[in-house]
Amino acid sequence: MPDYTSLSNHTFHIPVMGTGFTIDTPLKVAKYGISSSISLVDDVLIEQVRKFYCEKENEPYEEISSKSEDARASRITAYLNLIDRLVKKQVRELQSSAFEEGSEICKYYDLLPDDAPLRKLYLEMLATTDDSRKKELQETLRSQAVPGSIDVNIMTKLDRDQYEKGEKLPALYADAMSALRGFAESTLSSAIVFSAGINKRLYRYMTEFKDFFPDENGDCKKKIILKVSDHRSSEIQGRFLAKMGLWASEYRIESGLNCGGHAFASKGYLLGVVLEEFKRKKNELLEKLVPLYEKALAAKGGVTASLPDDFRITVQGGVGTADEHRFLLNYYGVNSVGWGTPFMLVPEATQMDSVNLQRLMQASDDDVYLSDASPLGVPFWNLRTSTSEERRRERIEEGKPGSSCPKGFVGFSTEFTKRPICLASRAYIRQKLEVLPQEGHSPEAYEKIKEKILAKACICHELGGNATIPMGIEPDADATVCCGPGIVDFSRIATLQEMLDHIYGRISLLTSTDRPHMFVKELGLYVDYLRKEIENYPAGLAVNSAAFLEGMRENLFKGIDYYQTLSSQFVEDSRERFLAGLKTMRAALEPLFLEKAEM
Repeated sequence: MPDYTSLSNHTFHIPVMGTGFTIDTPLKVAKYGISSSISLVDDVLIEQVRKFYCEKENEPYEEISSKSEDARASRITAYLNLIDRLVKKQVRELQSSAFEEGSEICKYYDLLPDDAPLRKLYLEMLATTDDSRKKELQETLRSQAVPGSIDVNIMTKLDRDQYEKGEKLPALYADAMSALRGFAESTLSSAIVFSAGINKRLYRYMTEFKDFFPDENGDCKKKIILKVSDHRSSEIQGRFLAKMGLWASEYRIESGLNCGGHAFASKGYLLGVVLEEFKRKKNELLEKLVPLYEKALAAKGGVTASLPDDFRITVQGGVGTADEHRFLLNYYGVNSVGWGTPFMLVPEATQMDSVNLQRLMQASDDDVYLSDASPLGVPFWNLRTSTSEERRRERIEEGKPGSSCPKGFVGFSTEFTKRPICLASRAYIRQKLEVLPQEGHSPEAYEKIKEKILAKACICHELGGNATIPMGIEPDADATVCCGPGIVDFSRIATLQEMLDHIYGRISLLTSTDRPHMFVKELGLYVDYLRKEIENYPAGLAVNSAAFLEGMRENLFKGIDYYQTLSSQFVEDSRERFLAGLKTMRAALEPLFLEKAEM
């Protein structure tokens, strides 16, 4: 198999953000060699954006109605094919542009990291006075200006079954299954990112599409990326796939709490500790998976391939400086680093409506909080000042809490209905508030439970508002902003060039130099999470068991010990600040066990 690590000239990628923020990001950045991901949750939004770009680019458009046969998959395929065509056209135009100031091909190479071989070749081309050599270098540079990958994301938990005339349809038409089919039948040669854990029926379904298997040259047109929070998860999911002849070419490690959107808190497994285990066990994981994969391929009569080159470890979650970026690449040996939240302030890369963009720039630590907004029951990073949150609070004051639930992608509750409905819907909240007084809670527990019920927001529709408002599709929409806590370190709109200059250390966009290291920040988020869980434990409102919380505390202490040893890898000034941060976190963590023991 080819070495896919060579296909990107950048050392970072833009992860999926909500449903709207990165819905068209590949059209903005792929031509510059930057990889990004599109969410496949909202096919209604996808169809709206397809129509928008067909009209903008003079492409033929024929509506795919929600009543059409296999509408969800068809909408996704049609949109991805459009993106594929448009990006290929952009790349052809970029490759044929002149090497002159302000041209697209010059921008391509101006964006690259300074130590990239192609960047050095570009600078050599600019400097040479030998016309023959200059022309030779230009032709090489044109051919090497390859696009970034146009990846897609499926959140495996969002696999809602579909109904027709009150009858449940076959699993084939469930949301995640349809989304997978939409990608599999597209013309894209890219990767699908699976997040939020294993979905066995979804993974098995991949075996029905040839693009996930190697061709006669050993190449897979459609690659698989698994987003994981620890090494154990990567081995379990990797083995499950390998036994079916499917190869996970990338393990995308994400911080449990220091990220945007949904936050899946682990048992205190800190990002640095997890990365160290991946670094130590990378070859061991390969040795376990390759035989399983080759055996499965042989049984299918498939191509036996050499795999180690097609095995990437990437990381994302809370990175904010060039030093952190370089450290993750150099010390842990990861292939790419995900930069998400800071790109919310880069209109050249993501979608964001003007009102929420201004509020995002002004956000403080208090404005960005880990909320109960998600109907999935998973902690969700939220901007308190967003138009969506503003409207949610207004509906509560008006005595009409909840959403009309226009799309229902996260409708999973059957507490009051036979057909699943969403916890953020007006129908659910009304009925839940009616029965809540009869459930026998203590006054303290009652108020906290009521607060959680009312906190639920229509994220499946309103995350799309960030795209539908600026595109003029739904100008009056409310928009949810699911930024990570790191947004407070940035306070102004940046150009794409400026953000990449920040990532690669050519400039700094940080608001303050007092920002804690990403590892210390994540540690602090876990300490806060543990404290809240312990406070909720006596009333029976903690999400996790006592054993889980005790294990979390123990793992956090182990993480602090690991980071103290790791600090020897930092330069002196950074080391002192890093160690001071660890000391503060240890002092905050130590009494939490004592509070638990007294309960």
